[in-house]
Amino acid sequence: MKRAFFVGVILTFYLAYPIPHTEGKINDFLDSTELLYQDMLMTLLGPVIDAKVNDYYSKIITEKSTVYPYQIEVIKAERIGGNRTFSFVLVLDVIPVVGPHIQIGKDRFTFEIAPGINLSQFKLVKFEHLETFELPTHWKHILR
Repeated sequence: MKRAFFVGVILTFYLAYPIPHTEGKINDFLDSTELLYQDMLMTLLGPVIDAKVNDYYSKIITEKSTVYPYQIEVIKAERIGGNRTFSFVLVLDVIPVVGPHIQIGKDRFTFEIAPGINLSQFKLVKFEHLETFELPTHWKHILR
């Protein structure tokens, strides 16, 4: 009798207060269409960004630096020429790292993306080094 009562109470709570299933909603929020397009663009621009960053930092450090796509922030993205034109200006801030994700600086890239520009050769209009971060003591040996 007690067991039947206990099972009845459990079933009542289960049916009255179902546990919401939110996994899909969380994944939809985390991987929005906007984020998907941004990640694809950063993947395409990655080789150009890495090459310029390594060229700049090779004068400062002996190790090769890396810029991960999730360490790129879109500062500005705009069309040149108004609605439905296909020439764009893209301004990005990047944080290159070395070793186990040790941040070494902050840089700004300005790209032009337009018809006629080869996808593997986005036009880098401007590169600015914004800030140099101090390396931890145990990584100072890579300084030139």
